[in-house]
Amino acid sequence: MKDIKRRIKSVGSTRQITKAMELVSSSKLRKAKQRAEQARPYFNELYKSMCEIVSANTDFSTVFTVKREVRHRLFIVVAGDRGLAGGYNSNILKMAAAAHASDAEKPRIIAVGKKAIEYFSKRDYDIVGAYPTIAENIKPAQAQDIADTAIELFKKGEVDDVQIFFTMFVSQLTQEAQQMAVLPMQTQKLENYGTMTYDPSPEAVFDRIVPKFMASLVMCAIVEAYASEQGARRTAMESATDNADAMTESLSLLYNRARQASITQEITEIVSGANALE
Repeated sequence: MKDIKRRIKSVGSTRQITKAMELVSSSKLRKAKQRAEQARPYFNELYKSMCEIVSANTDFSTVFTVKREVRHRLFIVVAGDRGLAGGYNSNILKMAAAAHASDAEKPRIIAVGKKAIEYFSKRDYDIVGAYPTIAENIKPAQAQDIADTAIELFKKGEVDDVQIFFTMFVSQLTQEAQQMAVLPMQTQKLENYGTMTYDPSPEAVFDRIVPKFMASLVMCAIVEAYASEQGARRTAMESATDNADAMTESLSLLYNRARQASITQEITEIVSGANALE
């Protein structure tokens, strides 16, 4: 009975922790979801502007759009800073590790989040940028720094392909791991688009927009990933709390049965002793 009582107390303490984490994640999720919704319009407008520039010129070509033979890759991988979020971290990290696994050379990594840094450091990847604990309060300057690192490596020819891995927030119950090609850029031409003059040239304007677009893309990906992390953690902690409640109920029933059996045994012994005295 003492062991059962100790287990009930232990499960109760664990439930308090999981319930508290569930409430904290719910609060953070609301803020992260709002930030994700606010970041999307700016990103969409930048992408539209780039499509307009490409659509206005039939012979358009810059260093950011020319495809070349892929020998070296760069992955921007966005994961969490903490665990206890179900399969959130493992899903995106496994996707990144499995992507182009047959290549002769491992990709270079820009790791966002402690879990991404730990994962790729242990597996001897070349980490060219590490950004822990920035997701919750990501600033535009930090996103621009990540984008500038990727752009610089691409322009120098040190990498031929840049991709970003993050988790898209769909709903509180659903988060989807995403793999997105970033460089070279693939823009779509708009139909029935009128003529427009760009000064000094369409290519110069396009190249000026690319760093801002990249920073916006990184910003959106990190904000989406953070919202996904909170949603996954909230779901995991809610499930853990429900399991703790079920376990407590089961242990309480077991404790009551053992206590009842003990009382019955004592009563039986008392009655037997009384009968023996008679």
